[in-house]
Amino acid sequence: MNELDTLFQNNEQWANAIKAEDPAFFEKLAKQQNPEYLWIGCADSRVPANEIVGLLPGELFVHRNIANCVVHTDLNCLSVIYYAVQVLKIKHIIVCGHYGCGGVNAALNNFQLGLADHWIRNIRDVYYTNRTEVDGVLDSKAKVDLLCELNVKQQVSNVCHIPVVQNAWAAGQPLAVHGWIYGIGDGRLKSIVDSIDSLDQIPEQYRVAGL
Repeated sequence: MNELDTLFQNNEQWANAIKAEDPAFFEKLAKQQNPEYLWIGCADSRVPANEIVGLLPGELFVHRNIANCVVHTDLNCLSVIYYAVQVLKIKHIIVCGHYGCGGVNAALNNFQLGLADHWIRNIRDVYYTNRTEVDGVLDSKAKVDLLCELNVKQQVSNVCHIPVVQNAWAAGQPLAVHGWIYGIGDGRLKSIVDSIDSLDQIPEQYRVAGL
């Protein structure tokens, strides 16, 4: 038996369970997707986006990478955000980190991860900017968790600095950006950033010209 056969069996059971509840579910799903939420989360396998917020396929547009970063040179993430805002007209962008993040821990403790070091550099910048606050925490676990929160806050700001997001606000399109963090140890979500839903909340130096 192929070791991947279990995954196909699981898929069949899952599909059958969905159809048992709603026989037309996949037929409706195939016609279009109409989510109201974009989730930007960590690639960590312990943070399944749909499951922890109780949403079905088609209800949550998802982008994941190491340590839930939004980088102004990452065309993958920027393209996802553009499509979500401009085409799908989502109403909420949720940046969700998680406590005990390996990427954040690596950035804080100068671990080498090979090619991923270039990506982790973005989190090192967050640490450097907030080093006085972070270094003031003595417990090593609490220090990592604080940087996880600070990283979410920075990535929320990065989302708000993207032209397509600001253009949506300028056009009167309903759109809010949120910063959450997930506790793997208890399965709970926590909001750690006040929602941002207008240009007035963005510092002038980060506003797109003409807005």
